[in-house]
Amino acid sequence: MPQPDATADDVLAAISEFDLLGRDEFLKKYGFGRARDYFVRHGGRFYDSKAILGVAHGYRHGEPLRSDDFSGGDEAVAKQLRGMGFAVSDPNPDWTEDEIVLACDLISRHEWRYLDENHPEVEELSHFLQRLSEHPEERRGPKFRNSSGVARKTADIATRHPDSTGKPTRGNKLDKIVLDRFLADPAGMAARARAIRAAIDEPAATAPLPDLDLAPDASADEGGILERKALVRERDPKLRRDKISSVLRSGGTVACEVCEFDFQRTYGERGRLYIEVHHRTPLHVSGKVRTRLTDLALLCSNCHRMIHRRRPWLTVEELQGHLQGS
Repeated sequence: MPQPDATADDVLAAISEFDLLGRDEFLKKYGFGRARDYFVRHGGRFYDSKAILGVAHGYRHGEPLRSDDFSGGDEAVAKQLRGMGFAVSDPNPDWTEDEIVLACDLISRHEWRYLDENHPEVEELSHFLQRLSEHPEERRGPKFRNSSGVARKTADIATRHPDSTGKPTRGNKLDKIVLDRFLADPAGMAARARAIRAAIDEPAATAPLPDLDLAPDASADEGGILERKALVRERDPKLRRDKISSVLRSGGTVACEVCEFDFQRTYGERGRLYIEVHHRTPLHVSGKVRTRLTDLALLCSNCHRMIHRRRPWLTVEELQGHLQGS
């Protein structure tokens, strides 16, 4: 079975023919069905990736490949097209925790009932999720978080509610986790949903994390908008300097508030004034406020990582309790 062989120019020629004929006529001419998952994204439009590559092969060798001629699956086609520099959307990506929080918040205001795709609040949430930057633009397919998908997610959540009598629909493991958090703390989770919506337009929510010695933990890349925004705030060097100056003026020492580790005592001059800062109050609780120095805690690198290791983040006092109990 032949391997697809084409250049970027061949792909562009196939895209031009697709535009000229229209999708249905193009697919019919070359014997392809409609793509369900992977699409070439070019010039703001989507193109069926397998069909495009098969026709591009024909531009190079005189005979296009048809759907049954491919030796690799859709993922192999996507990899080959990306290797030529084209953006190819993935299958609709799994819902993130932030997205599920917003869907939970929606149906919590409707007595935990499933909402159909024509419901105005489903349509509004669909538009909002399409603005979230948690999934790269070039990897989003044409059905990304459309109203139908949002409606299905409300069903995934609603059928996992304790009062539901129906069979749970297919979803992901986060659906039940987030639902349980809403049931345990409805006011706190509703506040988190409001904070996610409020944070979307703030640069800190999507900015790259600065390369500073302040809590460089892998969870920053895995967390959502509020977690990233919080870590950007914690990496503000001015806040760190001001907090350390405040501690010294009051006669304190620059040491971890959890384990009392003092970098200077251990490392001498090299460790002088080295410490990390941490915001005590989560963003979904504090909202958009001016940070006071009393809102900050000084932590060693280990304790800071332990607080941020997994969600929900521990408070300073909770981590102290863990340390004392160990």
